[in-house]
Amino acid sequence: MNATQSQLRTIREKIENGVRLSFDEGMVLEEKADLFFLARMAHLVRTRKNGDIAYYNVNVHLNPTNVCAYRCCFCSFRANLNDDRAYVMSDEEILKRAEEAARRGATEMHIVGGLHNRKPFEWYRHILEIVHAAQPSLHLKAYTAVEWDWFQRLTGRPIRDLLAEFRDAGLGSLPGGGAEIFHKEVRDIICEHKADPEKWLECHREAHKLGIRSNATMLYGHIEKAHHRIDHLIRLRDLQDETGGFQTLIPLAFHPDNNRLSHIPRPSGIMDLRTMAICRLMLDNFQHIKAYWVMLGIKTAQIALWHGADDIDGTVVHEKIYHEAGSDSPQEMAVSELTHLIREAGFTPVERDTLYNQVHRDPEKQKVWKKGLALPVMN
Repeated sequence: MNATQSQLRTIREKIENGVRLSFDEGMVLEEKADLFFLARMAHLVRTRKNGDIAYYNVNVHLNPTNVCAYRCCFCSFRANLNDDRAYVMSDEEILKRAEEAARRGATEMHIVGGLHNRKPFEWYRHILEIVHAAQPSLHLKAYTAVEWDWFQRLTGRPIRDLLAEFRDAGLGSLPGGGAEIFHKEVRDIICEHKADPEKWLECHREAHKLGIRSNATMLYGHIEKAHHRIDHLIRLRDLQDETGGFQTLIPLAFHPDNNRLSHIPRPSGIMDLRTMAICRLMLDNFQHIKAYWVMLGIKTAQIALWHGADDIDGTVVHEKIYHEAGSDSPQEMAVSELTHLIREAGFTPVERDTLYNQVHRDPEKQKVWKKGLALPVMN
């Protein structure tokens, strides 16, 4: 038995016995494990944690503005104030989107956007207030750690106080965006001015202390190397040990169109699946790993369910950020399509809400989701 075989055998035995993998073992997975080994091990962990279930949800995105003070080189969404494509949604437009979400049976509105350098802190809170007042049944998953850091800069107040204030205004949980890659060697190049890793982790730590659950992300397939990804995952794992407040990790595939990293090709399908599996194997204390079909594409997201993922995300209406970067996936997907894709892959579809509670709908009122038609009303 050669050294590589011995290392992989040790890793396999640790995974089978539920023993945590080290940084060095993560590097072995990155550099020496083939895709078949990764898939087999990740599926073992995925099945142990979630059986044959594949989750989806019914959600709608709201990106209130694309004007942003930061100039992250991987971002294709942002615009300057005077750009032709710059926009700011009015209250009426926001409330119309919220009404549409409720009419379609959405359980969640995902709210993220640019950091508008002319908008006061109160504007961001106002968005939650009016949506929550108009559609109180919608869970508002709102604002990344980068946005919370911006709010702190605007107000000079502790992030904990801001989170508590927004929770009273309707905040339900935090998305995981803005994490990108934590390592300084990468972050100083791709997004040097926005919230640093310590601030990102602090924001989620404070949210968890307040009982606000959150997601986490990792942006891969650009200038980062394998050791940067493993470092990123271990930092997330350490915070999860401390707080237990993360719900899921979403590995985000870099998309190069219309940004300053357009010379870098997008990650291959093989890299997508390898990354998904390694995330599942390193994050032993995360219950869920999400295959975000908007970024991966539908076919890769299906296959990812056999590489550690147990969640395929949701209907995702009005997503702008990744489509601006060249995502060629649909702008939205019907529930019937999602459940078909999950069943076709060999799994049992389960609709969840944002907090991974199973959603039960009235079968007498179920309708196929087409434009202009409502989704089934929940009991």
